[in-house]
Amino acid sequence: MSKFNRPISANDLARPAGISTMFRLPHQTDAKGLDVCITGACIDSGASNRAGTRHGPRQIRSESSLIREVNPATGAEPYDCLQVADVGDIPLCMYDLPEACKQIKKHVGSLMKDGCKVITMGGDHTISYPLLQAVKEKYGPVGLIHLDAHSDTSDTMFGNKVAHGTPFRRAVEDGCLDCSKVFQIGIRGSGYSLQDCDWAKQQGFNIIRAEECWYKSMAPLMEEIRRTMGDNPVYISFDIDAIDPGFCPGTGTYRISGTPEIGGLTTIQCLEIIRGCRGLNIVGGDMVEVSPGYDTSGNTALTAANFIFEMLCVFPGVKYSQR
Repeated sequence: MSKFNRPISANDLARPAGISTMFRLPHQTDAKGLDVCITGACIDSGASNRAGTRHGPRQIRSESSLIREVNPATGAEPYDCLQVADVGDIPLCMYDLPEACKQIKKHVGSLMKDGCKVITMGGDHTISYPLLQAVKEKYGPVGLIHLDAHSDTSDTMFGNKVAHGTPFRRAVEDGCLDCSKVFQIGIRGSGYSLQDCDWAKQQGFNIIRAEECWYKSMAPLMEEIRRTMGDNPVYISFDIDAIDPGFCPGTGTYRISGTPEIGGLTTIQCLEIIRGCRGLNIVGGDMVEVSPGYDTSGNTALTAANFIFEMLCVFPGVKYSQR
C-alpha cells in the first residue's frame, strides 16, 4: 500500500459515482501532512459582466473525475511522490469583496504555514490578489507566469480598487511580485484602457500578446522563461479566457467590452506553457473565471481540470517515468 494519497480508480468505482472531490482525491479539512492541496474560492462579486464563476470550483471538480493518475504524455506521476488532497472551499463572505479578500489571504496563509503548496480554483480573478499576498508572506516576492486575455492591471473598476481587472496592480503595490520575472501570455484585450498594459510594461512586466503566439510553439518562450526565473519562487495564474473562446466559451470575462476576445491561445499552446514550467520552483497557482452557466458542453470546466492536473505535474518533487 502506497503511503501517498491516491485518487479512487475507475476500476474500483464508476466515474459518475462517489463524492465529487478534485481528481477523486481524499478530502480533508486542513493541510496537515500535505505537500499540495487544492481548494476553491467561490466568489464572483469582483466580475464586471458575467456572473457565475462562483460555481466554477464545483463544476471543475465534477469534470475532474475523468483525469487519470499518470500524465501519459510527460510520464509525470504526481501521486507517487506528493501527498495531495482536496481541502474543500475557503469560507468567505461573497457579499463583501474586500472582506472576502482578507478571508482568502488568511485561510490560504494557514494552509501554507507548514509548507503545503496551494492550487486555488476560482471564482473570478480578484482572488489572485489575496492569494499573492499570502504567498508573499511565505516566500517573499515571486515570479509570475500569468495566462490571460487581459493584463488585469487597471487601477480601478467603477471607482473600486479591488476587482477582477485590478489584482496584479494591487499585487505590485503590495510588493508581492518580482516585476522583472512577470510574464503575461496571451494578452489581447486591453482591459479598460491601453494604458493598463503600458503601466505593466513600465513596471518591468514581460507582455507576450496573443498575436505574437499565433502559428508558433511556446517551447522557445518557455526556455526563455526558465532562464529568467532560475531558482526563484514562481506562481502560476491561469485565467481560462487566455484560451480562445472557440475552445473554452464558459468564462465570466471574455465579453468585458461587449465583444468576445477571439484570437486566443490554443489548448496545445497552453499545454506547452504549463509543461514548460517543469524544473521551476513552483510555489502555488490558481485557475480562475470558469463560469458553468456559459459552458453548455462542459468542455471549459474539463479543460480547466486538465490544466490543474498539468500544474500539479510540474510541482517540485514530482517523479517522471522514462518516456
